[in-house]
Amino acid sequence: MKNLTQNTLVTSLSLFSATLSFGSVAANQTQTVSINQISSKAAFSLVEEAVHKCEVDGYKVTATVVDVSGNVLAQLRSDGAGVHTLESSRKKAFTVASMKQPSGNLMNLIADKPLLQPLQNMDDNLLFLAGGVPVQVNNVMIGAIGVGGAPGGHLDTACAESAIKKVF
Repeated sequence: MKNLTQNTLVTSLSLFSATLSFGSVAANQTQTVSINQISSKAAFSLVEEAVHKCEVDGYKVTATVVDVSGNVLAQLRSDGAGVHTLESSRKKAFTVASMKQPSGNLMNLIADKPLLQPLQNMDDNLLFLAGGVPVQVNNVMIGAIGVGGAPGGHLDTACAESAIKKVF
């Protein structure tokens, strides 16, 4: 009888322990998030392609690629591109990563709805000008690219989109 009680107790404790372990695994899974993001190698390829495309078109620009959190992974400035293009391209890419849409969309939103203009002052890193584009794979954003320095945001955007098409 004593052995039976001890065996029952050991079995009960084992089941209880297994339940706790399973519960902590389930809890850990709800407390973490897995993300896909652009690799450094792809980021460098994107900035090279964007700058090359703009140079072929006659524009001296800077291209910046950020991860999904807005951290810079790669940045390349054409010889002779304005110093300001380093920050403008970075801020365009950051804006896309933060707001999850092209920076030109946000520029248009504020133009169409002036009541929303304070949005552009939420963070010093935001820049609501065209030239920032999400980088996506299978409709999932993995990063963003910003281009600055061409004579118009639509041209910056064209260089960014061309680079994305070539690399991905």
